[in-house]
Amino acid sequence: MPVDFTKARNSVYEHGTMWERALFAFLFQDGSLDHLYQCWLCYKNEDHGFGHRLEHDISYPGSHALALEYLLTVMTHFQIPAGHLLEGTPQWLESQLAEDGSIRQPEGLTAYPLAPWWVDMKGQTEPDSIVGNLASYGMATPDLLDSTQKWVRAHRTIEDIRANEWLFMAYHAYDYYMNVPDFTDVEQFQQATIDNITSLAQALPDEQLSSIFAFATAPDSPIVVAIPDVVERALDHVEATQQEDGHWLDQHNLRQWFPMTTVSNLYTLKQFGRLTV
Repeated sequence: MPVDFTKARNSVYEHGTMWERALFAFLFQDGSLDHLYQCWLCYKNEDHGFGHRLEHDISYPGSHALALEYLLTVMTHFQIPAGHLLEGTPQWLESQLAEDGSIRQPEGLTAYPLAPWWVDMKGQTEPDSIVGNLASYGMATPDLLDSTQKWVRAHRTIEDIRANEWLFMAYHAYDYYMNVPDFTDVEQFQQATIDNITSLAQALPDEQLSSIFAFATAPDSPIVVAIPDVVERALDHVEATQQEDGHWLDQHNLRQWFPMTTVSNLYTLKQFGRLTV
């Protein structure tokens, strides 16, 4: 059954946040990039960090690393230019670094509603994805690059990459090593990351396959080249699982994530030539 674009659009516009609606408009309706920036800037604080539940799982209004990590993930995945959005943000991140290169979290983070899996972790402390994606925009400062390189040498070794057992978590190594070329033997780390992703993807049941598109973002991406049959099976599953009211379910059946899952799936189908808007 073909995807119903109108139902998907209406679901996002009914249930999505303003920035999710602005993102949908930019990707599929020739919407304004400036309007998308304006929406995201509402989540930016005076210290140039981001908060205010930009990422649905942490409600803390002050600046914290997970909000920035999520924003950068969205921007890079959908190829959104940085513009003026991140002005001052790398310097904010520098101010949050601990001596070992990890990211300190604000004390009040857990005083506001947050998803249970973040309670013990007390927010995102790992810098690799954030700094890798800042580097992809040419915005990672020398201090960020230096401190994060030291951190990944201790925490994101080839052995650690190979030991990863959850496909979703491969984004840490992927976002860093694919975007920071000035790293000794970076090709070995990149290949270990690709091998880990492809191995995990090949073992997934159909209902979890869509997570591969966090890495297989276009037909010529290394993941697609490595496992084209798995990617085709994932695309078939995405096409077949749109819900009656137009949205797609996220893997954990959390309603707050349905709009972004819907936007992501539509974008994937468009990227792979399975959706014409």
